[in-house]
Amino acid sequence: MPCRTGFDNQKYLEEQTAAILERVERFHSKLYLEFGGKLLFDYHAARVLPGFDPNVKMRLLQGLKERADIVLCIYAGDIERRKIRADFGITYDADALKLIDDIRDWDLEVAAVVITRFEDQPAARLFKNKLERRGMKVYTHAATKGYPSDIDLIVSPEGYGANEFVETEKPLVVVTGPGPGSGKLATCLSQVYHEHVRGREAGYAKFETFPIWNLPLKHPVNAAYEAATADIRDYNEIDPFHLEAYGKTAVNYNRDVAAFPLLKRILEKITGGEAFYKSPTDMGVNRAGFGITDDAAVQRAAQQEVIRRYFRYSCEYLLGLADRETVQRAELIMKNLGVSPDDRSVVGPAREAARQAESTGKGNEGIFCGAALELPDGSIVTGKNSPLMHAASSLVLNAIKMLAGVPDNIHLLSPNITESIGHLKTDIMNGKNMSLDLDETLIALSISATTNPTAQVAMEKLKTLAGCDAHLTHIPTPGDEAGLRRLGINLTSDAAFSTKTLYVS
Repeated sequence: MPCRTGFDNQKYLEEQTAAILERVERFHSKLYLEFGGKLLFDYHAARVLPGFDPNVKMRLLQGLKERADIVLCIYAGDIERRKIRADFGITYDADALKLIDDIRDWDLEVAAVVITRFEDQPAARLFKNKLERRGMKVYTHAATKGYPSDIDLIVSPEGYGANEFVETEKPLVVVTGPGPGSGKLATCLSQVYHEHVRGREAGYAKFETFPIWNLPLKHPVNAAYEAATADIRDYNEIDPFHLEAYGKTAVNYNRDVAAFPLLKRILEKITGGEAFYKSPTDMGVNRAGFGITDDAAVQRAAQQEVIRRYFRYSCEYLLGLADRETVQRAELIMKNLGVSPDDRSVVGPAREAARQAESTGKGNEGIFCGAALELPDGSIVTGKNSPLMHAASSLVLNAIKMLAGVPDNIHLLSPNITESIGHLKTDIMNGKNMSLDLDETLIALSISATTNPTAQVAMEKLKTLAGCDAHLTHIPTPGDEAGLRRLGINLTSDAAFSTKTLYVS
């Protein structure tokens, strides 16, 4: 069923801008705003809140451009171990570079980059050199001495005082990073310390989209946050400090609640007075809940996101990237919402397509793969693998043929082109088979479109697939995954391999 819009971006922007500016006014000299989650391309939020603009936070910052500096944090350990950002398939250091470029595309600039918990790791040092030689200001912060138990040492010249002070000009400093654990909080608190040492009042606040504090604890949107962070064992709870201080329920997550007493003491030590905040919810400026216009649509979308996370963790477990507990946590969240993998509309048709492929015996390497995609009008299209192409390839071609009204018996790819690519792969490049992955298929389609008007019309329909749900019965190969990601398709897959080959380039 097509997903209804359930979120008003303009209302959200108005509410969020007002909340941030109000907090800036509270701290007259400087506000350090920790920006959690994805600054750009927040596809999790877009999936959970249908209608949410994945780049609405950049629109927010554009509106605050004259009053805000941007500081980007990245953890040196993530650089060293080449941690991967799953939705882009690139390392965190590459994502940091991409983030700087993307911010510039929005006519904004990153004032500085902070490499946190820096221990002169070789990869982190190379990353620093690369940025500095391109004209970026780069600062390094070591792990904070005394953290988390020795407040007197933390808030001292040997603690936060040992960090380089990041020079900024504007009253609002947005502190962001490519992912969780980037060191944003420590950077904010270090900066607040240095500001007070210099005799300037400065404050701290936090901007996190999820969990949404004014939705019920068990609301599917908040459950989707738990599913998204099952690998780091986050869970939501009623903020006990907020309940005690105000007699009102508010939802927060375990790490913020657990860290609040320490954070409150650190702020009081820095300022020499009573902390402004009485609860972790007080620290936040999130207004996402006020942008929801259709709760039923949002609940359905969030339930689907939980199912997606279950499939993703199951595949990561098979690949050795996740543990069994992560899969079990996602499965439990799914069951608590009363949904199952079969409630994802594309799962059944994909598995049926695989059974059809097996019945014809036209798989590849003795493995039979199926794929299904839900078009914007709610109709389902399927594909299966063959010696000629992967299931993802046939799925996308079948989808754009349906959208363009091309009869099923009309081929979009010229046989001369597919034969030539097959010859290149097997006879010249010494590949084991010629079956085209999606990346290769899209290139073949673009070549066919130069001489085939039907292929040209169908190719234009690729843009329509952005945001569509799809499912594969096997984990996609790199070429399939890259193609589906570039098309903006929301993919899940069963935890099974599409080839018997151990190494797939």
